[in-house]
Amino acid sequence: MPWSPDLLRPGDVLVLALPSEHRELAETALERGAHVVSVTDAEPEVRALLGLGTEARERELYVVVGAGFGPGLSCILARHAATLFDVVTEVHVAKAGTGGPACARQHHQALSGGSIDWRDRAWLRRSAGSGRELCWFPEPVAAQDCYRAHMPDALLLAPAFPTAVRVTARVAASRRDRLSSWLPMLRPPHPEGLIGALRVELRGRRGSSQEAAVLGAIDRPAVAAGAVAAVSAAWAVSRRLGRVGAGGLALLLSDPVPFLHELAGRGVRAAVFEGTSPSRPGAAPGRPAA
Repeated sequence: MPWSPDLLRPGDVLVLALPSEHRELAETALERGAHVVSVTDAEPEVRALLGLGTEARERELYVVVGAGFGPGLSCILARHAATLFDVVTEVHVAKAGTGGPACARQHHQALSGGSIDWRDRAWLRRSAGSGRELCWFPEPVAAQDCYRAHMPDALLLAPAFPTAVRVTARVAASRRDRLSSWLPMLRPPHPEGLIGALRVELRGRRGSSQEAAVLGAIDRPAVAAGAVAAVSAAWAVSRRLGRVGAGGLALLLSDPVPFLHELAGRGVRAAVFEGTSPSRPGAAPGRPAA
């Protein structure tokens, strides 16, 4: 059915899963008294949606931004891992894999231009495709070279963790991905991506000691994104989110455990990395996160 604002008349929530123009459609939804759930992973779209925070609060509505695989599930995992700390000082996210064609194109473009990090309570621009880091994801994705990219994760995570002095995001990429990022895609993307993975690492203080915790997830990104968006929409309508306004799930969720349980019921599961060091291959994912 073609889109029309009239479709919102009987609706309580609008789920935005198109490549662009989220801000305009979200404004229309808020004017009609509907909540908004957006799966965008594009930084300009995220910035524009976060700008609706004041209006959403005044109308006592939710604008859930980045309710997909990464960001989305990654934000939920970060919120859950934060319960292990007294103070969170660092949040680092890495993502492997893509969903549908729009997601694949966004991944391709994200490796060119600049990335954005939160460092020492200020925004820092870095070159996309730089900062190579070997990240270990759940099997069978395992070890992947990950790089800075034009990703919006820090925009969603930094407000959720005001004590954090570093928030970064990286994406897994091959040498060809990096070298061709300035060009149009060399071949059409698949209708749906294959297996993908997330890695969310938090560092901070617990008592008098410095600690680190790593949570991971593996799934088809499009499937996981659909589950996160669906549960977000249901929670918005039933007003189970923690606060009204615009933000990512790390900010809007007060208790991530019931949300994770609902995702698990839809087949989307997360696990805690166990081992002496979460940065080495011996730290394989072990027990369920929730």
